[in-house]
Amino acid sequence: MMGVLGPNFTPLFFDVTDEYALARATDKVRVELKGKKLAGLVNNAGISKNAALLDIPIDDFRKVLEVNLIGPLRVTRAFAPLLGTDSSLSGSPGRIVNISSIAGKHAVPFAGAYTCSKHALEGLSETFRRELMLYGIDVVIVGPGAVKTSIWDRVAEDDLTPFQGSPYYSTLKKFNSEGVSNGRTNGHTPEQQGEAIYQALTVASPKTRYAVVAHRFRNWTLLNLLPPRMLDRMIAKRYGFFDAVRED
Repeated sequence: MMGVLGPNFTPLFFDVTDEYALARATDKVRVELKGKKLAGLVNNAGISKNAALLDIPIDDFRKVLEVNLIGPLRVTRAFAPLLGTDSSLSGSPGRIVNISSIAGKHAVPFAGAYTCSKHALEGLSETFRRELMLYGIDVVIVGPGAVKTSIWDRVAEDDLTPFQGSPYYSTLKKFNSEGVSNGRTNGHTPEQQGEAIYQALTVASPKTRYAVVAHRFRNWTLLNLLPPRMLDRMIAKRYGFFDAVRED
């Protein structure tokens, strides 16, 4: 990793749910900054657990929220002094970029835990953006669509057998399979997402939110134009929900 990114890159490995490890990481960064403020923080850690909301174990739902929502809150609070709330540090205030998702604005079946976490992250980000104006710290959201990373390998390996007795089981398998195929073939590259994050961190007057979505009109613009009830009907038709009701 260091060979690729150069000698000035120092990786910090820690779990965003581990407050002790997070404290050690912030201490290390403070030492490296030598009395200066931190230029930027990117909250990118995230996990997903696909299942219908009626079926997902509460502990799994809670874990997604713990990583995707409480994690950014915890990390932001830990690094806030270095970004500018500590007036003893010199330099300009830093900037925070929170990685949300297209799911932060639009929900789909079977990704409810992830969707809830990202909707909440949007609210967390907007609240922080307004509160941190006191210190001159800006907060920007980057909301990607699918990205070609190893996350799709983990989704493909998800054990769905606990949901075999659910009326949603066959559709959940289809959803996972389609998601993996789409993410691997049609998503943006990590480099494209990196460019958006770099822009959010460095431009003088950033937008409050960047939607970095492949096939943008179909996967983003159209979703924002169609009435919600129409989207509901399209989703129900796609997954055969209407057919299931008629069979009953």
